[in-house]
Amino acid sequence: QEQVVESGGGLVQPGGSLTLSCAASGFDIRNYAMSWFRQTPENERELVATLTSTLSTSGYSDAVKGRFFLSRSAAKNELYLHLNDLKPEDTAMYYCNTPFLQRSGYWGQGTQVTVSL
Repeated sequence: QEQVVESGGGLVQPGGSLTLSCAASGFDIRNYAMSWFRQTPENERELVATLTSTLSTSGYSDAVKGRFFLSRSAAKNELYLHLNDLKPEDTAMYYCNTPFLQRSGYWGQGTQVTVSL
């Protein structure tokens, strides 16, 4: 069964860093574009960053460009989001997903990032 499990979130002070992990099972992430999203109770889920299957391009939202970076481990079948220079407005539940899972309506449980003093 195809699924993703997000982890690595936590409480961090402004200016701090975190690395989020997305462990995929049932499919090979090298064959699919993979994305990170985030959502707060007040806002709709928004796309944060996308890594294509060929690693030829990665896109970032304007809100995180220059601060967040993507990487992946083929050996572990995991996608990572490196969060740097965190700001209070980055506080959200973070999810990873890929289009074919999104079309089925599937979302993982997410991992909470809280940026606060």
